[in-house]
Amino acid sequence: MKRLIILRHAKSSWDDPVQRDFDRPLNAKGRRAAEAMGRYMRDRGVSFDRAVASPAARVVETLEAAGRGYGAPIAPQWDSRAYLAPARTLLEILHETPDAAESLLLSGHNSGLEDLVLLLVPESDDDAKRASVEEKFPTCSLAVIEFDASNWSDLEAGQGVLSDFTRPRDLDSELGPDRE
Repeated sequence: MKRLIILRHAKSSWDDPVQRDFDRPLNAKGRRAAEAMGRYMRDRGVSFDRAVASPAARVVETLEAAGRGYGAPIAPQWDSRAYLAPARTLLEILHETPDAAESLLLSGHNSGLEDLVLLLVPESDDDAKRASVEEKFPTCSLAVIEFDASNWSDLEAGQGVLSDFTRPRDLDSELGPDRE
């Protein structure tokens, strides 16, 4: 059995005058959401043997804040291929995961992460969690997918079961979308 934990980076600051998108930091709400998601992961017993993440500033800061909430630092393998990667590239990264790891945390960006969930989890008329992902995979959302597989290299489209999908607003209404 393999378990994939997907954590999208938290809300970033468009007001910060950085030269590159890669360097865009989190905003205050994003830091709060990431810490809350880390606490949620700790409280729900969401653990992982290995972590892989995009090295973009907003992902680095998300994992630092999530680690504070989790109660332990999250020290991923930084993989530049995960920066703004499409689902197929993310699947290649999953296929390279050592089989000794039973549970992997993957952190990065949309639309690739949302597309990866939709690729790995088959459509079902009664799957409200998948329908929620299909509607929107907001910043700092967490998805947990279970696979009946022994090897990461064997993962294919439609093989996963989405056991959890949690958005920051599910934890605290103040972490939901900004009101205009």
